[in-house]
Amino acid sequence: MTLQEIVQTAACLYPERTAVCFDECINKPPVIYTYKTVTNLATELTDFLRKHCDLSESLEIGLYCYPGINLPSWILGLCPAKNVTCGAAPKSQTRHYEDLPIRILQVPAAYSPVDPDALPIQSAYFMKKCNFQYVLVEKDKIDKFTVTHGHLFCHNSLEIQKVGLILSQRNYSHFDVNLLTECVNVKNEHSTVTSGSEAQALDQQEKKASKELLDVRQQHSIAYILHTSGTTGIPRIVRVPHKCIVPNILHLRDVFKVTPDDTVFMASPLTFDPSVIELFIALASGASLLIVPNLIKMMPQELSEALFLRHRVSVLQATPTLLRRFGVQRIKSTVLSANTSLRILALGGEAFPGLTVLRSWKGKGNKTHMFNIYGITEVSCWATCYKVPEEVFSSDHRFDSLAPLGTPLSGTTIEVKDAHGSAVLEGEGQVFIGGKERVCFLDDEVTLPMGTMRATGDFVRIKDTEMFFLGRKDNQIKRHGKRLNIEYVQQIAEDYYQVETCAVLWYQQEKLILFVVPKGILIKSDLLKKLQESLPSHAVPDDLLLIDTLPFTSHGKIDVSELSRIYSSCLNSRSVSKLNKKELWKRLLCLWKALLNLPEDSRNISKDSQFLLNGGDSLKSLQFHDEIELMVGKTVPGLLEIILSRSIEEVYKHILKTVFPNEDQNLNCNSAVKRKLSESSREELSKKCMELKPERSLTAEANTVGFIAVSRGNRLFSTDEPLRNQSNTEQAGENEVLKSKLDKTIASDANMAEDSIQKTPVQETFGRTAEKLMLHLRWKSDLGKCVDASPLVVTDTLSTFVYVGSHSHMIQAIDLYSGKVMWERNLADRIESSACVSKCGNFIIVGCYNGLVYVLRRSNGEIHWMFVTGDAVKSSAAVDPSTGLVFTGSHDQHVYALDIYKKVCIWKLHSEAGAIFSSPHLNLLPHHLYIATLGGLLQAVNPAKGNVIWKNNCGKPIFSSPHCNKDCVCVGCVDGNLYCFSHFGEKVWKFSSNGPVFSSPCISHFCSEIFFGSHDYFTYCCSMGGNLLWKFKTTSTVYATPFVFHNHDLEDKTLLAVVSTDGRIWILDAKTGLLEGEERLPGEVFSSPVVWGSMIIIGCRNNCIYCLDLCISKTKKAG
Repeated sequence: MTLQEIVQTAACLYPERTAVCFDECINKPPVIYTYKTVTNLATELTDFLRKHCDLSESLEIGLYCYPGINLPSWILGLCPAKNVTCGAAPKSQTRHYEDLPIRILQVPAAYSPVDPDALPIQSAYFMKKCNFQYVLVEKDKIDKFTVTHGHLFCHNSLEIQKVGLILSQRNYSHFDVNLLTECVNVKNEHSTVTSGSEAQALDQQEKKASKELLDVRQQHSIAYILHTSGTTGIPRIVRVPHKCIVPNILHLRDVFKVTPDDTVFMASPLTFDPSVIELFIALASGASLLIVPNLIKMMPQELSEALFLRHRVSVLQATPTLLRRFGVQRIKSTVLSANTSLRILALGGEAFPGLTVLRSWKGKGNKTHMFNIYGITEVSCWATCYKVPEEVFSSDHRFDSLAPLGTPLSGTTIEVKDAHGSAVLEGEGQVFIGGKERVCFLDDEVTLPMGTMRATGDFVRIKDTEMFFLGRKDNQIKRHGKRLNIEYVQQIAEDYYQVETCAVLWYQQEKLILFVVPKGILIKSDLLKKLQESLPSHAVPDDLLLIDTLPFTSHGKIDVSELSRIYSSCLNSRSVSKLNKKELWKRLLCLWKALLNLPEDSRNISKDSQFLLNGGDSLKSLQFHDEIELMVGKTVPGLLEIILSRSIEEVYKHILKTVFPNEDQNLNCNSAVKRKLSESSREELSKKCMELKPERSLTAEANTVGFIAVSRGNRLFSTDEPLRNQSNTEQAGENEVLKSKLDKTIASDANMAEDSIQKTPVQETFGRTAEKLMLHLRWKSDLGKCVDASPLVVTDTLSTFVYVGSHSHMIQAIDLYSGKVMWERNLADRIESSACVSKCGNFIIVGCYNGLVYVLRRSNGEIHWMFVTGDAVKSSAAVDPSTGLVFTGSHDQHVYALDIYKKVCIWKLHSEAGAIFSSPHLNLLPHHLYIATLGGLLQAVNPAKGNVIWKNNCGKPIFSSPHCNKDCVCVGCVDGNLYCFSHFGEKVWKFSSNGPVFSSPCISHFCSEIFFGSHDYFTYCCSMGGNLLWKFKTTSTVYATPFVFHNHDLEDKTLLAVVSTDGRIWILDAKTGLLEGEERLPGEVFSSPVVWGSMIIIGCRNNCIYCLDLCISKTKKAG
């Protein structure tokens, strides 16, 4: 049975009843056609097409029109139907049967609506993709069609007089234009399914016998063709067979009990598949179909008068957004009043309103039946239906806030599966829709197995066999490290009595914005307070905007792009019309206080206050950066670097340059401000630095000493033996000479540690005998202020020292075993850069906030050389063991290659994308220097010449330092991903966490896994292929880089040291992720741990660096 056949049956029964009514709502009588008239006009169209079109094969004919009085005739005249005998009519209607044509609708074509208001390039792509031979154009739209598509189709005045259409035929000479994508070739003989889940299902199903395959080429099988909205990419073509859609029509006709006395409103545009339901549920029942112009649908008052006063509409299928446009007062007084004509209200296409909202819409005494209908275009049209029980609307009834999706419609199969493809009987999963013949053909699919199931992208929760809609996959966002469905926020906000309707926007994937149409006077602070009480913190909107009405698309859904434009305009309005310099300073102080949890009194904030020195961190600095750009309504280049290294006044001045570019930026200051060195003063300092002479002349060759150095993330460096491949030595452990020496050193150090523990009186202990492993304090050293830098451990044949700097400007060299400070040096500014050792082993290199790179003698801390960059140096230096060059990044957006022996800069390279916060990484085979920037760029640079070999943009700032092995380079990003690239710049894989990744990847010769931390509180262990092996949840964000180590005295296990920012140290089994021991330092920790033997060295924000001995607990030994 076809769509046209079920209409023909009704036309035979009710030829003189009104089939369609078109009301232009402009004070003139509506136009009315009976079923007889509709079928006669359909026959006129059929005869014309049979005469003028090549019907040697099944056709897909475009219909370029607006909905009007002739619409049913146009659609019925296009598609095939079998002969219908009208002998079953009641005697009273027999006379009319003789007037009807017995053979109608014989054109083997599927109709395909083309929206005249759509973008021309989108319509052209659709028509080309569908391979249209002909397009029927509404007569008064022919000029518009010719202007936009005349190069694709030509018309020869073939007008169908009574029907109001003009036939246009494809112009083959111009049909190969470039559109959205490359031209699709002749349809593939094999079906194409993009969803991985669907592909797996089809692979299994295609093994069945060929007789169970559905074929799009079967004559007269396709009823109509639509396309998806294309909001997530290029639109998908959907070919809908009669066998797929007819059961929908007939079942819903029975559920809604539609009779010839009903009037059905055509609320949906032709390009939205619910229009098929509205059209055919009316015409298949002998009911009347009401059509109004699109413009009237956008005018709530005129539309309500037409629907419920003049035409007494009894069946309305609509999106919740379209209904909300009427407003709560009109819904209650007209649409859902006690005397309304509306018998059936079916809402679908969007999340169903909460039952609390429905109760607020219903007028006293209203008897309208409400239905929740759900489905997807890819399995046209509806899949489930749920009738809301009348008891829900009684005042004393207790109910859940959400309505279930209901039961499957005729011929429809519903499955819910988890991420692994397993069926879900209770809990959450994704919906799959299909059925034996409830199958549509997507894009170039030709054959499909019966019963094909389509992934919907919609997620539900099954509770007590009922499905409750959670939201689309598209609406699942990550915010503050946690998943959130934005429709949930909308449902909670709608419950507030002063909210008439609302919508939520994830603006630029950064800000959660709530748009509210208020009911009367709404106080924003009251609504925000209610939301804070009702929602978890990560779900509370960032901003609230009051608007007069919500925008919606032609399909009756919320227009997200228009909401985004409205909010952008609002931001621009705030910044241009209201944001003067004084207001900017005031708002900047408010943001500063809010993010740093400072007192409300802005007088407590000095103009020379620095963000990081007042409790800020890298994550908060990103939030501060984003808040500022949203506040001023535009991008502020270089802002993140200023936030990280300058005072609030300099942040303010930097913003002024962007917001008020043509004005003088002078600002009177009452307090001293820390200033960036001027170019002239830098030149003078540079000259002085070059003139500095060490007490003794050193050369790299004459004074090289054998040593091994260990720094964060298991970075090993040695010149004790010739190195052929430093990357193998550091990461893969292929240099067996170094590995053997390191193992002996660790074993020796472990023995020394035992002796030292017995001889050194312990002032403090962090040990817990309940754990397998425990930590004892060996020593701590006070550096005066926070120690955020990570320690460097250097051992030679005579000694082992720890080198670390702090916010107090001090750098210390500390004996690893005794904790005795061998020397300390006060530099000119704060130190966050971790130290590194030169190739010769005689120098320590460290960066400083004053923009200088200091080269200190390792033996006594005396300054050998100072190099001047243009801004703060937080990046830790890297050394090329083959040349001795030192590489360091700066917040001046450059990386420098320094020859510390000749005291010259060999080259400098601009990063192209922001400051360099992270540390460069040197790899020997291939010989690449890897650099990551706050602009999100990862670059591979030639270490000898400074030219860029390749680059990749991760899209968000990179604080993590790159680390590599012989095959690839890995780096974390604040977008929550760990990226892996080949040494040739190809992205191999990415692994996603649920929070920003500031931690650098730990890659070591001890194991083949990659370890890193995330702000989602987890430490992750991945394989070199990017697959999750295990993850461990800590008690806070993980900023530091983990350190993996192996010690024969500690149960001969491979262990992992992890530190969270709340000061907790976690010792994990590196293979399983199981906890072996833990302890907590008395302060926050942003420093990364370094392990030597059985000692863990780490800095803390309580001003100290700690050395802790790791040993087996007494309980464990006793066991």
